[in-house]
Amino acid sequence: MFEILQSDWYSPTRLQSSPTAKFDFPGDRFIPNRSLMDLDHAHSLLTNRTKPLHNSNFNESYRQKLEDKLTLNSEGKPFRMLVFRGSPKSNRRPTRCVDEMRRQDDEAEELENNMKQYRSFPQRAARILDAPNLVNDFYMNILDWGKNNILAVALGQALYLWNPDSGNVHKLFEVDGNDCPTSIAWSRDEKTLAVGFFSSKLQLWDAESSKLVRAIEDHTGRIATIAWKSHVLLTSGSRDKSILNHDARARSNLISSLMAHTDEVCRLKWSDNKLASGGNENLIYIWDSFKMSSSSKFLYRFNEHGGAVKALAWCPYQYGVLASGGGTTDGCIKLWNTQKGSCINSMPTKSQICGLEWNTHHKEIVSAHGFSTSSTRSNRLCLWRYPSMAKLGESTRHDDRVLHLSQSPDGLTVVSAGADQTLRFWEVFGPPAADNSKLSNLDSILSLKTSPIR
Repeated sequence: MFEILQSDWYSPTRLQSSPTAKFDFPGDRFIPNRSLMDLDHAHSLLTNRTKPLHNSNFNESYRQKLEDKLTLNSEGKPFRMLVFRGSPKSNRRPTRCVDEMRRQDDEAEELENNMKQYRSFPQRAARILDAPNLVNDFYMNILDWGKNNILAVALGQALYLWNPDSGNVHKLFEVDGNDCPTSIAWSRDEKTLAVGFFSSKLQLWDAESSKLVRAIEDHTGRIATIAWKSHVLLTSGSRDKSILNHDARARSNLISSLMAHTDEVCRLKWSDNKLASGGNENLIYIWDSFKMSSSSKFLYRFNEHGGAVKALAWCPYQYGVLASGGGTTDGCIKLWNTQKGSCINSMPTKSQICGLEWNTHHKEIVSAHGFSTSSTRSNRLCLWRYPSMAKLGESTRHDDRVLHLSQSPDGLTVVSAGADQTLRFWEVFGPPAADNSKLSNLDSILSLKTSPIR
């Protein structure tokens, strides 16, 4: 028997490659596996100080068989204190907490994988709003859905606030002349709306009272992007190539000026103490809020995009991961590790990337696209799985390029603003449907119905 037993029978390689049995833990022939051992039982046997009582009516052979039966493990095999390999999955029953935890993890992973195969991009928008006079400009950022569940959007020279709960539309202001809003952003406390203008001025509005709180004039070019670090610190980026940090409370509001970009600043995004900035010269800079005293002291500069970088989004569940998208001449979605300053992944889409939004409920990201060298790849919305960046689905319902993206406070709905002058609401981030062919209740009730924002 021992002659025909292969020498590597207990080796991990043999156990993993065996065609007849699959093991939970391949293990090692020299190192015991603690997670497979019944340590309580072993401790009891080693520390047992009771003296055995011998009944003269039973012989030694009977007592030995009885003791062996009483010390069998849960599989009916002789109990072993040291376990070097697992039992076959088909026979082994969980007897320890760690085994039960592993089984539950496996079931949860299997359930998640089954759910993923049903996730895709909705075939229809849940709601469509008319957005007349929406400016067809790639560099503007004129759509923001605040945590107060108020959607702010600039249409031409006017700025509107829309309440999804009540359906009410309120015009906050309208400017005269050749000026118009070019960027908007809600503060973290949901009370103040910051608005940047083509004329290079920056205004802070109290949304509840519809009153102008203050006006700031530190830039010399249009303000294409705004980002709040808190309800106090406001950062603006301009065509004058500068990034300015403002204290919204102070009379002398300017805190610092960052001069690294050599062309228009297209996008700003804060994540804790890190600021990401994208420019029209195809560069991304990563800044540390504690090191902004110097106007050009950045942490990293990423130069791998071949087009203007307007689309930026920080990952909500993996610290330090940034997603970026390049313009028409680039068309790539890139993932960056801002802790190490390296590129994690790059996915070519062959079309202009205007916006990115992370799913806070599943590991996914949505991208908005504009111009493309191929007509079949233009004006799309795409859903990608993270981190593999496998495409889960797409929509081509917009008739012109998709310029802006934002998402609801609950993270279930994404709104897209297109150059076709429509706002479309997508239930793309909600729970997966059991049957992809069926629309949700909101889909069937509101799909293709339009409401004007005027």
